Order: sequence, then structure tokens, then C-alpha cells
Amino acid sequence: MAPSRKQWYRKGLKDGTPIGLGYFAVALAMGIAARNAGLTAVQATVTSLLINASAGQYVGFTLMAARAGLLEIALMESVANARYLLMSCALSQKLPPDTPLWQRMILGFDVTDEIFGVSISVEGKLDPFYTYGAMTASIPGWALGTFLGVVLGNALPVSLVSALGVGLYGMFMAVFIPAARKNRVVLGLVALSFLLSWLFSAIPAFAAISSGFQIILLTVVLSLGAAILFPVKEEDDAA
Repeated sequence: MAPSRKQWYRKGLKDGTPIGLGYFAVALAMGIAARNAGLTAVQATVTSLLINASAGQYVGFTLMAARAGLLEIALMESVANARYLLMSCALSQKLPPDTPLWQRMILGFDVTDEIFGVSISVEGKLDPFYTYGAMTASIPGWALGTFLGVVLGNALPVSLVSALGVGLYGMFMAVFIPAARKNRVVLGLVALSFLLSWLFSAIPAFAAISSGFQIILLTVVLSLGAAILFPVKEEDDAA
């Protein structure tokens, strides 16, 4: 018997709770950046609820602090968040074909790196209510952390904020390490992505490219190469 929507939602809540805790810690630093840019606690919190993207928000707050124009901010936001377009396309292929458009749009609203990681790792087809559960647990953590970051201002020690930020990277690694241990192809791709990311940052010609475009380029190249060299057989849904 297939799990019900309520069961999928509860599982998403459970898997998304650690993500929410990690987001809360990182968002404290984001709130400080928002405060330095002149935003109030309410403005920064609403921004986190609507965007929920660390790199995108940080770029936006930095440009606001520098008194950049609206067009410049919009263009930089598009670059910083462009990788989520690829993640949304990948998740759309994992959804059942009869998934309504409105459910797909809600899912695409909050595609973050970590939520994408747990969603794409679901066995078989992805029930969107699993991702909704993960979103329910994670979005408030990001927004609340931003709010407290603005309220506390620079009262928190820099060393503490940096230490809290490292926890999110450890949590994200916990998403793909189990898959890498089970599949040598995934392990090889992870190792190759680390190497190429380092090369992109070390070679001057590539270092000038924004981090958002670097991620997109590496994702497309590695995904295309893996699809050609190691194709995955489609599951027979009718079976």
C-alpha cells in the first residue's frame, strides 16, 4: 500500500527539521547583513520568507548597502539564484506525470540546495507533499534566524556566527554522502565536482565567473557527462 499524502508530509517534516535548525543558525549572520544594509527586522524577515536563498539574499543586501540600482540588483539576483532553475527541472522529472500545475509551482517556490537534496533522494517517484513537509519545517527556521539576526545586530561574536554557519555545510554533506557510499558513479562525480570547483576558484580566467554561473556550468557538464556515460534505466511504472 502506497503512503498517503499525510504520511509523506509527516516524513518531509521529520527530514526537514534538521534543515530548519541549520537554516536558523546560518540566517543569524544573514540578519546581521540585512541590518547593516538598513533593513528593519520585519523587512528582512519578509525577504527571507519570499526568497529563502542565502547567496541571493546576501548579494541583495550587499548591493542595497552599496546603494545599487533596482535593475542591477534584479540582474545579480537572477545570476545568484539561477541554479534553482536546474534543480526545479530535475525535480519536475521526478514527480508523477499527473501532478497538478499548482502543486508543481508551490514546490518550485522553495527549491533550496538542501531541500532539493532530500527530495531528489526519495526512492521512486516524488510525492510533492514530502517536499511541502520539508518546506514547512525549514522556511520558518530561516525567517526566524534572520529576524533574530537583525534584532541582535552585531551583539553576537563573529567567531560564533562563523561556527554556526559551518553546521549547514556539514548537514548538506550528510545528504549526498550516503548516496555516494552506495554508488561509485555518484562518488566519482562528487569527487570530480570538488576538484573542478577548486580549479574554477584557482584559475584566474574562471575565478572571474560568478559562483552562481560556476555551479550551473559544472552541474550541466557533469550531469550531461554522467547521463551519456552512465545512463539510468527508466523504471516501469506500469509494473
